[in-house]
Amino acid sequence: MSGEVLALRSVTKTYPTTPPVHALGGVSFDIASGELLAVVGPSGSGKSTLLHIMGTLDRPTSGDVVIAGHNVSHLSDRDLSSLRSRHIGFVFQQFFLLSGYTALDNVADGLLYTGMALADRRERATEALRRVGLAHRSSHVATTLSGGERQRVAIARALVGRPSIVLADEPTGNLDTKTSDAIVGLLEELNAEGSTIIVITHNREIAEAMPRSIGLRDGIIEYDTAGMPVS
Repeated sequence: MSGEVLALRSVTKTYPTTPPVHALGGVSFDIASGELLAVVGPSGSGKSTLLHIMGTLDRPTSGDVVIAGHNVSHLSDRDLSSLRSRHIGFVFQQFFLLSGYTALDNVADGLLYTGMALADRRERATEALRRVGLAHRSSHVATTLSGGERQRVAIARALVGRPSIVLADEPTGNLDTKTSDAIVGLLEELNAEGSTIIVITHNREIAEAMPRSIGLRDGIIEYDTAGMPVS
């Protein structure tokens, strides 16, 4: 591992409802390049809010978020979108694949806004599918794939842009135990190849299997197994 790819400094998030909802209460941690870790907590702990802030889909109420050396609070919406497309890959529980498209084209769509030529996008997509063990299914339409295969396609799509960070939101939530174990194993393999992966989960077993886990409750860090001080 070398250098930090993500740093949060005293991050808070308050939603201006009546009464206001304090979703995050001063969260601080660093994530180094090449880490594999889980952010774990029960429903309502602030995991989704933290995911959105780490993924630059939402801005904090206060505090700093630094991604690949860029303090996102200083960026315009346009620059933030550009940073997101270059540095962050997302994997969601629901897969979000285009049902009428092949696995290859679903992955290639992850590069749609890069300006890359179609042939180059498909070449990169083929390599990403190979990394997740699905090269032999690249021409299959998404609806013909199993749940585990669809999640692998979603992971390939997150990887195809070669992001600094992959954020995986409950990536095993819709899968049976055997398939879930296989997906966790795949994330471990991809991490061993150098990918920085953050898994957001309510499943403590999955979190405990990771080299590092950060426990969240009521918007506050309960523990960080890296031994770093919590806010």
